[in-house]
Amino acid sequence: MIRLLMHSLAIFLVLSSAAAFLQKGTLMHRKSPAVLRMSASTASKEVIPGSLYIPEDKAEAAASASNFEKVKLEKCGSNMWTDVHEYAAAIRSGQYSWEDINGDDIDIRLKWAGLFHRRKRTPGKFMMRLKVPNGILTSEQLRLFADTVEPYGEIGVIDITTRQNIQMRGIVLEDASDIINNLNNIGLTSLMSGMDNVRNMVGSPIAGIDPHEMIDTRQLCIDMQKMITNDNKGRPEYTNLPRKMNFAISGSRDDYAHTSINDVGFQPIANAEGKMGFNVVVGGYFSIKAAVESIPLNMWVPPEAVVPLSEAFIRYFRDNGQRVKDRQKTRMMILIEQMGVEAFRAGVVAELAKLDPAVETFEAVPEPEDVWEKRDLMGIHAQKQEGLSWVGVVVPAGRLFPEDVRMAADVADKYCAGEVRMTVEQNFIFPNVKNEDLEEMQTMPFFQKFPVEAGNLSRGLVTCTGAQFCSFGLVETKNQAVEIANALEAKLDIPNLVRIHWTGCPNSCGQAQVGDIGLMGAPAKKDGKAVPGVNMFLGGKVGERPELAEMAQKSIPAEDLVEELSKVLVEKFGATEKK
Repeated sequence: MIRLLMHSLAIFLVLSSAAAFLQKGTLMHRKSPAVLRMSASTASKEVIPGSLYIPEDKAEAAASASNFEKVKLEKCGSNMWTDVHEYAAAIRSGQYSWEDINGDDIDIRLKWAGLFHRRKRTPGKFMMRLKVPNGILTSEQLRLFADTVEPYGEIGVIDITTRQNIQMRGIVLEDASDIINNLNNIGLTSLMSGMDNVRNMVGSPIAGIDPHEMIDTRQLCIDMQKMITNDNKGRPEYTNLPRKMNFAISGSRDDYAHTSINDVGFQPIANAEGKMGFNVVVGGYFSIKAAVESIPLNMWVPPEAVVPLSEAFIRYFRDNGQRVKDRQKTRMMILIEQMGVEAFRAGVVAELAKLDPAVETFEAVPEPEDVWEKRDLMGIHAQKQEGLSWVGVVVPAGRLFPEDVRMAADVADKYCAGEVRMTVEQNFIFPNVKNEDLEEMQTMPFFQKFPVEAGNLSRGLVTCTGAQFCSFGLVETKNQAVEIANALEAKLDIPNLVRIHWTGCPNSCGQAQVGDIGLMGAPAKKDGKAVPGVNMFLGGKVGERPELAEMAQKSIPAEDLVEELSKVLVEKFGATEKK
């Protein structure tokens, strides 16, 4: 009865909010009657809006919160799971153009279907973000990516993300329906990959093959995705969160999943009885206003508790997180800071008891005192299976073209049983290669462009999308990062791996604060004129004992970066000039 009343109130609020917006003339762009028809056509959809699952006090708060909350109340993004197919069909038929569709649908709500429009950079073109749990792909999926973006010319590219995920660029809305169906046919989805949803599940890129593995993360990530997305069909009750949520599951002490910068992280460790499970950390995130590492929740759980506990986190955040005007104050860590860790923990445990009373949580296990050096994934490494190795290959800036992906698929088919994996550093891993095939494998066309041996800067390069496609980007990142890394490697002998993270703006999608060197797009001047520039961070660490980098230098003109980075590499990282 209570739930029914809550749903009735939510419906009332949705309708009231929509009516208010209509009165103001802001619900849709009134360019033509087509817009009215396209917006009105959604009224008959049998899509349960995520707003029906919000507690009444939070629904009331959302009505006067940020524009994004108002847009969600007006019409939930879950409608896009069906609307995208109608929009695509209408554009293909010539009935409408993308410009006739409600602007909030185009620029905001379509993100619930994985489609991201950048009106400023590429009007009428979309990036499509997928969900690839644990970053594991098949050769069939790779070839579909190539076939999908190839018709879009020079902007038809494929990017590996910092969440072991794929973004395809250049897509036009009339093709979106077919692309989504093609993805579904090979076990992938783009639903719930953007906005206020749980993002891609990150796990160990060497799960199941790591000689030092503590827990295989693959099935856990798959089960998490099934829970979150209703097995890729979309799950409305978890699609209207106060803000996005990031989960990561590590399989070894190396923390290849970077649990320290996720909202919820699972770090493997055995309890006193020797049973392997996870300590839980919470609250890590990057934003314009803050870069925050996760903190211990004083909780240990066995593997079988990971999925139900994660669902409890999602529900508790949905029902208790802040829905306010300032989107920078809506991440889960803000809720933790307001409540206190113990009260937050108790709330999540109580939510878990509602979901499954049989699931137990325990106090955290003490962390090991010895030092564990994080291993480099790139290059050739022996697996725990005798006679097999994995091959880690640098994909500069994570940027791939259709032919690159097809060549990678050929390698996977011939030597890896059709499997390729991605890392959060935006690189590829080819698993399960027979040792006797390693030399022959490297003669394949893919390795002529992407050699196994890479420089100590190239191996640690991470970049966000940058100004080429992102309207927030203050600098171009991908091409510039590769060019500067190549110039520095030609100029200097660099004795060890140096991780340079590029991010185009303070949102820090490129995670500048965890790099050995972080470069963040910023205004700069040279000879009295405004030029593209960066702020430099130093000292970030990832792995078992992570640290965030600190600002070292502001407003460096991008054209001076080779010189400035040369100084830093010599002074801080032992580099020497080549003779």
